[in-house]
Amino acid sequence: MSQPFIAILMGSDSDLPIMKSSVEVLRSLKVNFEIKISSAHRTPAYTHSYVTDADQRGAVAFICAAGMAAHLAGAVAAATTKPVIGVPIESSLDGLDALLSTVQMPGGIPVATVAIGKAGAKNAAYLAAQIMAVADPELAERVRVDRQASADLVIAKDQTLQAKIAAGEF
Repeated sequence: MSQPFIAILMGSDSDLPIMKSSVEVLRSLKVNFEIKISSAHRTPAYTHSYVTDADQRGAVAFICAAGMAAHLAGAVAAATTKPVIGVPIESSLDGLDALLSTVQMPGGIPVATVAIGKAGAKNAAYLAAQIMAVADPELAERVRVDRQASADLVIAKDQTLQAKIAAGEF
């Protein structure tokens, strides 16, 4: 078995600008990943084959992004017992169609669903890293440090705002 990794699947190459956020988070946390374009509708056999293979090679979780009917996450969840995280992509109806298609799974075939678009792609990567970190204390520490850095940034921005208010600049 290879090193544990997160598998990212996108229904189309048009999803890549959004899913770049997942890649950036995983890279910053030093998490191994693979990324593929695979459609639940246009390439169902290819999708199933990849998921089965990735599952056997050490995929810890799957992040699946799709717009419109958004069945990719469900198709992947049907082929693995590993955690699947769905990222709805805004391609029509402001992404509401993709959100509902991703979140409405039958009992016994769960898909964790995050926000529509870039924030969802980012959170999917964080969630996948947290899942992986359950068995990897070093990764857990990197996630904790990253979260603290994010909190520190908010506090610094508030301190800047408070200084501007005190100086009458706001």
